[in-house]
Amino acid sequence: MHVPRQLPRTRFTLTQLAAAAPLALLGCQSGGPTAPDSYEPVLPTSWVPSVTNLHFPLEPGTVWRYEGETDEGTETVVVEVLSETRRIMGIDATIVRDRVYLDEVLIEDTFDWFAQAGDGTVWYLGEDTREMENGQVVSTEGSFEWGEDGALPGVIMWADPAAHVGEEYRQEYYAGEAEDWGKVVRLSESISTPAGEFTGCIVTEDWNGLEPGALENKTYCPGVGFVFEVHVGGGEEVALVQHDRP
Repeated sequence: MHVPRQLPRTRFTLTQLAAAAPLALLGCQSGGPTAPDSYEPVLPTSWVPSVTNLHFPLEPGTVWRYEGETDEGTETVVVEVLSETRRIMGIDATIVRDRVYLDEVLIEDTFDWFAQAGDGTVWYLGEDTREMENGQVVSTEGSFEWGEDGALPGVIMWADPAAHVGEEYRQEYYAGEAEDWGKVVRLSESISTPAGEFTGCIVTEDWNGLEPGALENKTYCPGVGFVFEVHVGGGEEVALVQHDRP
């Protein structure tokens, strides 16, 4: 699944090459969320048909349900792995549908596209996102697809997160539209949500390169994926409340 979008939207999503790729070639640098303009990812030489990453598994038919309180009301996010795939740059990408509701009214409907490299790292290939008001689409801002108009993929989850602690990496790239970043900040975490108790989790720090200053911590757990998000410094939280496998 993608990660629930950051609340309000800069998103979660449900918003994660090659694990051995040199950091500089991923367009990253140390020193906090200040990013260079250039981005030349080292793309995988092989891909696998399914996303089976321990911290980001995408088995078709799996559904995650998240809830969080915002200034506007209760936000519910339903993330579902579809059985269909999308052909992107010669790769059959897994499709994940991410629907966001505010007080039970649909406010966003997004289709995210992921693929796993041969080394086990999960790449984010793009999204078709639609923000809604009164049942009508009011914005598709943030939509992108690898290969279209200069858009490039990014890392959503490393094959071995422990090998990349503290490194900054792009999670997506479409200049001026989709420029999320992340880095692994903690390992071997335990957490409790309404969906259960989880151990052996990792925590990432994520930010939007177009809106510097706002940081979020996201927790991913083995066999489940994304389970919790909180704004650094306090504020809104999102937690997994239900996880249904096929």
